[in-house]
Amino acid sequence: MIVQARGVEKSFGTHRVLEGIDLEVRRGSVHALLGPNGAGKTTIVRILSTLSRPDAGEVLVDGFDVVRRPGQVRRVIGLTGQYAAVDEPLSGRENLLTMARLRHLSPRQARERCLELLTQFDLLDAARRPVSTYSGGMRRRLDLAASLVARPRLIILDEPTTGLDPASRQTMWQAVRALVSDGATVLLTTQYLEEADQLADRITLVDAGRVVAEGTADELKRTVGDERALLGFADAAAYDAARHVLGDRVLDAEATRLTVEVPTDGSAGAVRDLLDHLRTSHVAVATIALHKPTLDDVFLTMTGRTAAGRETAPAALEEVR
Repeated sequence: MIVQARGVEKSFGTHRVLEGIDLEVRRGSVHALLGPNGAGKTTIVRILSTLSRPDAGEVLVDGFDVVRRPGQVRRVIGLTGQYAAVDEPLSGRENLLTMARLRHLSPRQARERCLELLTQFDLLDAARRPVSTYSGGMRRRLDLAASLVARPRLIILDEPTTGLDPASRQTMWQAVRALVSDGATVLLTTQYLEEADQLADRITLVDAGRVVAEGTADELKRTVGDERALLGFADAAAYDAARHVLGDRVLDAEATRLTVEVPTDGSAGAVRDLLDHLRTSHVAVATIALHKPTLDDVFLTMTGRTAAGRETAPAALEEVR
């Protein structure tokens, strides 16, 4: 494990942000911290990157304690925050060269590493343009490139695709996959369910400063049940008849929408058997749709609300985090 955290607590004034967080991140993987705004994700990132001290608990990064050995921790991590930390009057190349010299690379090493990163993140054509002329996606790619100058073992990405258009988000996803292919470890915080589903080898679901679930995306989805068939009916009589015929198999029913949900394994045979059973009972099905459990279903089950439905923390507190 490149990250090991036990019983981490953090408060801002009287507000408890983290309440005994446990976290382990395996080397060479993408690990996602998934949760709504205000869940405590950024606070965890700040502690892991030595920008904030925990009130209680122990945190090790690559074997180094973040409180006792912060200098060693900083040597092995790269951090990309929620907002691109680039110098707009400088060019993209100048930003990377500055970061390389700050990380004590020789002038030659700095130029070589700068060229590698500009090429890797498709910024070579814009390398000598001021960053103020870059699009949002280009700035995020440059910011990520800057965090990779010293080839960190752990790359921490705090909501790296917030505010990006779909094409730029896909580009960032490709960059993350490439980093792991090269042997890096990525800790990713996100409130986008699809992002965690697409990228993460393992997901820690956080809400209100607590870990509420952890596992692979498939493991988490299995906690909320199997695939479901959503049956629609043309009128109330067919709806009532279906409920009667299906009995205890009904997982959910909505009279206003004339729909009934039943479990299924999603196979053609299971769906055919379901429709045949209703047809032999003289119940006509108007529509059918298959629904696989999603991470949003997991979040709803674990917290009683969807990830998108969480209220944002007060602005002043969010700024502190």
